[in-house]
Amino acid sequence: MKKPILVVLAAGMGSRYGGLKQMDPVGPSGEFIIDYSIYDAHRAGFETVVFIIKHEIEKDFKDTVGSRVAGYMEVRYAYQQVDMLPEGYSVPEGRVKPWGTGHAVLCAADVVDAPFVVINADDYYGPEAFQVAYDFLTGTQDEPDKCHYGMVGYLLKNTVTENGSVARGVCALDEQGNLAEVVENTQIETYPGGIHTSFDGGKTWKDLAPDTLVSMNLWCYRPSFIKELGEQFPVFLDKALVENPIKGEFFLPLTVTEMIATGKADVKVLSSRDKWYGVTYQEDRPGVVAALKQKVDEGLYPTPIV
Repeated sequence: MKKPILVVLAAGMGSRYGGLKQMDPVGPSGEFIIDYSIYDAHRAGFETVVFIIKHEIEKDFKDTVGSRVAGYMEVRYAYQQVDMLPEGYSVPEGRVKPWGTGHAVLCAADVVDAPFVVINADDYYGPEAFQVAYDFLTGTQDEPDKCHYGMVGYLLKNTVTENGSVARGVCALDEQGNLAEVVENTQIETYPGGIHTSFDGGKTWKDLAPDTLVSMNLWCYRPSFIKELGEQFPVFLDKALVENPIKGEFFLPLTVTEMIATGKADVKVLSSRDKWYGVTYQEDRPGVVAALKQKVDEGLYPTPIV
């Protein structure tokens, strides 16, 4: 079996940061969050990384991120563009953004030829997540009649911010500890008594337990999953082009949930005790900077990291 590949979703970075050259340095020596993910993945055993980007940010990305990583890992690139659609489909008038995380991975089909882990470029996941993901992919394989995938789950209390609402995929497990479903909660907030979620814009709220398991978009797949994406993407487009042609997105959990429901796959939930970090709001940045400095001071990371 080929060694697992790390796939990094980075096509949206230019829009989030106003151009990659303006990315927030959060480490003691100016490191980006992505630097820590690559470092953690490499020491877990990953030797190849695929960056999914847009052509518009290609030069900046290769200059600021890719060139550094190329010193110790094989680097491949894939490009997610809004017009990368199946034959017979066209971009609706007014559509600017690409088609979501599932579309992004589908765009990397030509350069992903082994089991792979998918992560967001601007999330800090911690070293444990990459180790359990690598061990899962190297210790299991698909069966002829069933695919075996994985997802690293986090405790909700380790993923929230005090500075506003966050969107999280709340996970339900079956009796075997496999993923039963992921329910997207787009408005989760902390409050003095705990954590709650709203599905109606804040009119009503429902409490969530701090130890609720949530997805942070760290998935463990095999090439069979890309084949499934290719089959389900046109089905998604047929519906989205009618109901939500400008903003509809083909998310990874959509395909996973469908495969679980039809018995094509199961998804083992792998747990991480690490705290997730990200700059969802500018007010989050000082906390992220302080946390990463502490990890460096404790010897978890070198600085500079590469």
